[in-house]
Amino acid sequence: MTDNVDGSRPRYSVPTKQEICIPETFLKKQKAHEKNEAEQAEIKAAKKKARALNRNLISKKAESYVREYRQRERDEIRLRRQAKSTGNIYIPADPKLLFVVRIRGINDVHPKVSKILQLFRLVHLNNGVFVRLNKATANMLKIIEPYITFGPPNLKTIRTLIYKRGFVNVDCQRIPITDNDVIQNNMGNLDVICVEDVIHEIYTVGDHFKQVNRFLWPFKLNNPTGSWSKRKFKHYVEGGDAGDREADINRLVQSMV
Repeated sequence: MTDNVDGSRPRYSVPTKQEICIPETFLKKQKAHEKNEAEQAEIKAAKKKARALNRNLISKKAESYVREYRQRERDEIRLRRQAKSTGNIYIPADPKLLFVVRIRGINDVHPKVSKILQLFRLVHLNNGVFVRLNKATANMLKIIEPYITFGPPNLKTIRTLIYKRGFVNVDCQRIPITDNDVIQNNMGNLDVICVEDVIHEIYTVGDHFKQVNRFLWPFKLNNPTGSWSKRKFKHYVEGGDAGDREADINRLVQSMV
């Protein structure tokens, strides 16, 4: 470095921002990044708003379902009291819903029985499914009666099964019900957006019972407390486990969850 004529050191000026040459590709990349961040912020805000609306809607639905269930119980009590006051006997309506559990394995199974078990999705031992009771299903249950046990579930049993052992079928995959988004993304077109909607459709055997029931994966249960009886292949009324056990199905399911 050489000195100036007067002996002083040469001075170098720092380039200003206007003099700095910024590559155009860098500017384009920065603008694209800022645009992407703005879009993501808008999407995040929209999702947050939608979740808040869904929470309010789900809360209102749950409250309406509770009122409906309580009204059913009050109507049942009122009809029983009316019948008793007039000296009559109140006979409740036949159940529309059954919970069916498979209690026998695959050994010595007739092809017709095996096919019906497959139609009911009772492929493995201790599998359980909800079944709408009609003439066709009643006839099929008679054929496979030695291999199953069943009865009408109450609201507590349905809620326990779905909350504790509930899995859904998404693209033939067994997905746990971790949040309501899993249900809304697959059943939202049927106005079924939360777990309470699923419980309501099953309990009331609603208009979308078939779709909701097929959406639920068959329940995988444990052996009941104390295991099955040694005479489980005999009918329930004979001291075994097979066949219709009516309201006692609720006690059995509670011991298998």
